[in-house]
Amino acid sequence: MNKTFSLALLLITFMTAGTLAAAPAEPTSPPPAGQPAPQAPVSISGTVLETMKNGGYSYVYLQQKSGDKVWVAVMEMPIKTGSTMEFKPGMVMNNFESKGLKRTFEAVVFSDGPVSAPDQKVQQGAATGSTTAKDEKISVAKATGPNAITVAEAFTNGKKLDKKKVVVSGKVVKVSNGIMKRNWIHIQDGTGSQKKGTNNLVCTSKETAHTGDVITVSGTLIKDRDFGSGYSYKAIIENATFAK
Repeated sequence: MNKTFSLALLLITFMTAGTLAAAPAEPTSPPPAGQPAPQAPVSISGTVLETMKNGGYSYVYLQQKSGDKVWVAVMEMPIKTGSTMEFKPGMVMNNFESKGLKRTFEAVVFSDGPVSAPDQKVQQGAATGSTTAKDEKISVAKATGPNAITVAEAFTNGKKLDKKKVVVSGKVVKVSNGIMKRNWIHIQDGTGSQKKGTNNLVCTSKETAHTGDVITVSGTLIKDRDFGSGYSYKAIIENATFAK
């Protein structure tokens, strides 16, 4: 191979790489911090006009109080049109092309997550909160065995039970599948306080269940679990398995 041909080949390779790098692709994780893009300096809040999901992200079209409209992207989570939300600052990607959505956004702010998760007041930072009617009375017998606890005990004895195997029975009041590569199952057994947020226990699993099922959950209890992006819990059961 002569020097002239080698130089030409090197130049073509360099130009091709530069062209490919110029077109942003659908991310599978938050854009790298080293990427040259400006940061949104303050949190972004407004009314949700539109929302869509793709590539593990939720894209949220917000109308701010000023009337300005902006697209914000966060790790995939339940978001309702018409709700008011506030998101943390993040990296701004201009002329961002989403191949999955088949559109190019003039600008998208890739936020670290909501300042507070939706329905957080209902369940200590729960991903979706409970949809059980306030006047519904739930009463499920405590599971049996040496590791058996009630929903309330998951919170009151969280320090003692942290990182230990537990078994708890309850009625499924909410199911959210496929968020952060997990299924989120909310159970209640009639113990605990709704006001204090100790009556609703979230369990994450590769398995799933159906709303209204009475199940026995086995898994590891984790105290003060924070996944980031607004997903934080005083008590949660992870790697759970379910039995009716």
